[in-house]
Amino acid sequence: MKIICLEEHYLDSDLGQAFIPVALEQAPFLGDWGKTVTDGHNADRSRPQIEQNALINQKGADTGSRRLSDMDEAGITMQILSVGGFPQLAPENEAVKLNTAANNRLAGAVTNHPDRFAAFATLPWAQPEEAEKELARAVEELGLKGALLNGRPSSSFLDHPDYDSLLSRFNKLGVPLYLHPGLPFKSVQQAYFTGFSAEVTARLSMFGWGWHHEAGIQLLRLMLSGAFDKYPHLQVISGHWGEMIPFWLQRLDDSLPLAATGLTRTLTRTFQEHVYVTPSGMLTLPHFRFIYELMGAGRILFSVDYPYQTLDGVKAFIASLPVDKAEKEAIAFRNAERLLGITE
Repeated sequence: MKIICLEEHYLDSDLGQAFIPVALEQAPFLGDWGKTVTDGHNADRSRPQIEQNALINQKGADTGSRRLSDMDEAGITMQILSVGGFPQLAPENEAVKLNTAANNRLAGAVTNHPDRFAAFATLPWAQPEEAEKELARAVEELGLKGALLNGRPSSSFLDHPDYDSLLSRFNKLGVPLYLHPGLPFKSVQQAYFTGFSAEVTARLSMFGWGWHHEAGIQLLRLMLSGAFDKYPHLQVISGHWGEMIPFWLQRLDDSLPLAATGLTRTLTRTFQEHVYVTPSGMLTLPHFRFIYELMGAGRILFSVDYPYQTLDGVKAFIASLPVDKAEKEAIAFRNAERLLGITE
């Protein structure tokens, strides 16, 4: 069975050098994880583990033999590449050039291995007009499959009026927007996630909780803004089983009824009709069962979050899903092929 993974990252050196100083200023805790704990050595190899800190950059920078070897060993047919890190933090006077060049490199990786890679664009999000131009170029000229956003696009969330035209462009192009986690506001991080050891604070602020909550808030705000009523073809991908939102939808509907929101649909229905969910390497059956009951197989995609996670247990997890062969195939590759227009 083919397996297509949609949240698999490429670490672009030039963009990284530009945004890392800004990221460290906003989030000095970024370098604190992995100093007292060595990841990647869990005895349980039945599912993906957090990768060793020292290996992430090496693996992420490669779009050739090393990555392909890892994919082959895990049984992964194709990765949809996307730039990792925080490219929206690149200095404004360099952002357009850097994101354009990174997309050209992504397109080059796809050209070199068209049966193994496709890609989502990276955009100069802090400049919405330029982001819209680059999205159109990346999709129409380079053949990229949409775009991925790592956290807030700027000091605002995507529901800010500045991003209305960009969302309209996604709607017109018919390509998805992947809402990936990113850094919480500094004031939020300081208030909510500090007070522990440096190791715990870093992990809690980021991949333990903080940036998943941030991604969930962004999607929730987008739903409440009416964007999906305004743009009926806008489709979003949400990793980590929906960044907490699916498990709270009934409560949200009860607390925010249509009489309050003024929307045409409940938040649950909006989610079911405009959001695709991927596991991002959280390969656990209880999560799957809940999402499957809520969404059905047609709205579930597959992902492992390489190189931040190991590729352990990928094929075994798909084989273990308590659904029939047709639905396993839908989750493993057919939904991705349909959504992204991937043809053999």
